[in-house]
Amino acid sequence: QLQASGGGLVQAGGSLRLSCEVSGRTFSTYAMGWFRQAAGNEREFVAAINWGGANTVYVDSVKGRFTISRDNAKNTVYLQMNSLKPEDTAVYYCAARNGALVTKRSDEYAYWGQGTLVTVSS
Repeated sequence: QLQASGGGLVQAGGSLRLSCEVSGRTFSTYAMGWFRQAAGNEREFVAAINWGGANTVYVDSVKGRFTISRDNAKNTVYLQMNSLKPEDTAVYYCAARNGALVTKRSDEYAYWGQGTLVTVSS
């Protein structure tokens, strides 16, 4: 089970940190990802991190602003979002895949959280 939290309303230029706690699974063996879906749009990849945390990948639009990290002792993955823009407004989902490698493909993630809403006002 994946439980995402940390969403909210923030002004453009502000920051938020999303968290996703994983229970009932061997967290440290899973690669983790964050995806987002804006109203009327398809779900898109945001960031991913491998099981050890040494390998990360981002969509170009968030590079330099967002940072994905994980704490295997706490079974939690984070998404630090800085310099937020109105176009970052979306429901953010965390996802887990069984395997060490990171991937941008949503169909390679077997487990999904319920989503947390991020709204960035201009």
